[in-house]
Formats: sequence, structure tokens, C-alpha cells
Amino acid sequence: MIEGLEVIDFPLRAKAKMMAAGIRGAWQVSLAWEYGFAAEVFKIAGIPKRLAQDERKLKKLITHPIHFAVGPLEHRVRYYLTAVESLGVEPGKAEFFMPLAIGIEPVGSAVLLCPGSDFGPSHEWPLDRWVEIGRKLLEGGQRVTVAGVDGGRGLGENLAEMLGQGVEFFHAAPLMGVLPLLAVHGLVVAADGSLPHLAAHAGATCVVLFGPNDPAWKRPLGKRHGIVRRHVECAPCFLAKCPLDMRCQRELDVERVWEVIRGKLP
Repeated sequence: MIEGLEVIDFPLRAKAKMMAAGIRGAWQVSLAWEYGFAAEVFKIAGIPKRLAQDERKLKKLITHPIHFAVGPLEHRVRYYLTAVESLGVEPGKAEFFMPLAIGIEPVGSAVLLCPGSDFGPSHEWPLDRWVEIGRKLLEGGQRVTVAGVDGGRGLGENLAEMLGQGVEFFHAAPLMGVLPLLAVHGLVVAADGSLPHLAAHAGATCVVLFGPNDPAWKRPLGKRHGIVRRHVECAPCFLAKCPLDMRCQRELDVERVWEVIRGKLP
């Protein structure tokens, strides 16, 4: 959505050597946010100046370590902003944090439900409780749409089918292509995942159901959003698959979620 910004896409199962061959010789400097696929690609591609946080896992992959520190419970965006600040750039400008202006006014009665998460099944609330929420919204006169996401278990499509006629379904992929659809909804109720962050960026108000993640670290930016969470003794574990009994999702009841949603409805 930013003019002049080139985006290189790649399949989820792409090999680092294949990606490196595609970018070799094109850039003089790279910045890796963390240890992982991108940092390996930059090293294999032979980018002359490779920047990243000065940490043990990255030492063999970079040429220029950068030094900065953030608190463990600060929002993740602070990590990125501090990294940029360490390079001499001032990112703390109000206009950088404004919702995206795409010329679409949200419809107050339009509510989008997204029960699936691309973060893994441990981030997903039981489907029967989503059905209860959907029916409460329909009974209240709200226009309900359901979104499905890549990486989920088909919960969105199942939810739309269970809610019946009058509820539309769309598959939100690729995510950047559905920003106008996200922006038109006055409220987005979603499992913790990528979609509510983009919905917030598009200007929607979001209610996000948290499980293994820490909302202090991973909530959508902005004070208008609502967070629902049942804090249990093993959270936050940050795991994609629960090794126990999904208690952070199982013990989150409909009444608590509905109370937060009701407070965000027009």
C-alpha cells in the first residue's frame, strides 16, 4: 500500500537457496528482524552489509550487529521501532500510526467474524461458542460476515454454514488483497492472528480473543480495540499446538466474550 515499496513474495515452503538466487546482486544492505528464513537468505545471497540484532543465533549470518534493548512485556512494535532508532532514524511520528486511508467508510452494523488463526490451532476458540456469538449478533440486527484464513482448520467456512442463510463467507487470502473488505466492517471479532492486525490497520475496531499469546506484547495497535482472555497458569506459552488440554480457550466463556463485543457495538 506504500508507493515505491517493492514486495518480494515467496511460497511458504520455499528453499533459502532458491530465494537467495532470486535476489543475489540486487541489494547492498539488508536488515533482518530476527533469526530465521530471511536472515539465512541474506547470508546465502552474499549481501555485503547485513544488519541484525546482536544476538547469539544471528552472529554467523550478519556482518554488522546493531545494539538495542526493549523490555520483555513491551508491545512487539517497540522492538521494530527501537531497531530503526538505533540506525539513526526517527520513527515516532503520529502519521506513521494512522489507520490506512483507502476511502472506505465502515458500516456500523457490519460485523466480521474470523474464528481461524494462522498462528496455529491453540489460538482458536471452540467453534460452538463462535456459533453462539454469531447468533447473538444476528438476533441483534447486525449484518454478519465470516472470514476464513490460510493456515486455519476451515473454521470460518464451517461457521458460516452453521449460521445459515444471510451470512456471507469469504476466504481472506492473500491478506493484503482483502484490506477493503476489512475496512468496510465497523467491528471485527477474531481469533488472535494476522487478520485483526490488518483489520486495525484498515481502520476497523477489533475484538481479539487471546489464548497462548500475551496481549501486552501482541495486541493490535490502538486504544479502541477490545481484548478478551482467560488467563490460566500455563499462559502465555506462545505455542502453536497445545501440549495439554487447550484450557486457555476451553475456559473462556461466551458471556465474557459477548460483554466485550457488546461494548464495541454502535
